[in-house]
Amino acid sequence: MTTMVLRTEQSLKQQARALGFEVCGIAALHRDPQREERLAAFIAAGRHGDMDWLASTGERRKSPFALWPHARSAVMLGMNYAPGENPLERLKQKDAGNISVYALGRDYHAVLKGKLKTLAAHLASRTSAEVKVFVDTAPLMEKPLAQEAGIGWQGKHTNLVSREFGSWLFLGAILTTARLAADIAEPDRCGSCRACLDVCPTDAFPAPYQLDARRCISYLTIEHKGHIDAEFRAALGNRIYGCDDCLAVCPWNKFAQAANETKLAARSDLQAPPLAELLALDDRAFRGKFAGSPVKRTGRDRFLRNVLIAAGNSSNPDLKPHIIPLLADPSPLVRAMAVWALSRLSGPAEFASLRNRNFPLEEDAAVKQEWQRPPA
Repeated sequence: MTTMVLRTEQSLKQQARALGFEVCGIAALHRDPQREERLAAFIAAGRHGDMDWLASTGERRKSPFALWPHARSAVMLGMNYAPGENPLERLKQKDAGNISVYALGRDYHAVLKGKLKTLAAHLASRTSAEVKVFVDTAPLMEKPLAQEAGIGWQGKHTNLVSREFGSWLFLGAILTTARLAADIAEPDRCGSCRACLDVCPTDAFPAPYQLDARRCISYLTIEHKGHIDAEFRAALGNRIYGCDDCLAVCPWNKFAQAANETKLAARSDLQAPPLAELLALDDRAFRGKFAGSPVKRTGRDRFLRNVLIAAGNSSNPDLKPHIIPLLADPSPLVRAMAVWALSRLSGPAEFASLRNRNFPLEEDAAVKQEWQRPPA
């Protein structure tokens, strides 16, 4: 029986590689009280911000058994998405938007899910076991499972780190009722390094291995639905969707090779897109430009909110003609950040003139507050 289990494992890993997964590991499922306590403390402290789904699914998220009581093993898959260049270099292009590496190509959820279904069918055919596939779309804590499966370890930035691929792995999971032989868990190899903690522009890490999402640029630009607090806006720089800083500075990235999955290849028009072009996007144009991209999920208004913050940080007064029309945008999110951007790019007299022309007509309280804020 042992021989059969090993053959199943080997066959599974060979098939995973054939499908384009760089790594495949197996973890035996069990309860982890410490993991459950950390999740509960994270939610109790409110560090999940307005990601209410984290709190509402907390009971199911704390253990794979809460999600599926009959599951016995987790097959964890990793697909490399490492960029071919240092993504932090794009932060210097103040007139262009910086989009997180993971969102420069097709939505990885769709790419990985099809491959996972194929692999799960292969496993089911060999074991007659039940299988379920997950790609960051269910209350499953993939990163701790990936560490137990030997794929990598959760670094001080709370993301997975691999000796071979650094911080650049998309994760997928197959839960199964089959009892598969588990791989050896990967130990923490961060040592005394704190590069990821020190580089964070908004101090989103209260301590190593802890994240306060409310201060995280990825959260603020993607998940946060409201106005971005003034204290964070300058720190956003030209980041208009996500942030790669803590990932990109990890020393383990020196072993990473550029990704070769063609379906995840970066689109040329999303690498440093000019802010002037993005400011002109209406809802239809936004949907067309970002069809098939993860960026689409933010919606046009939140995206323009981010682009306007980048414009305000650009120090480029030539962007003002592209911003002024947005003072009349239907979205308060957009109008408020249009005001803020103009306050950063205009002289006091010019801004006062804009305020005199527009402020009396404004009804939204948050936008009024931006008009009343002293110009930067």
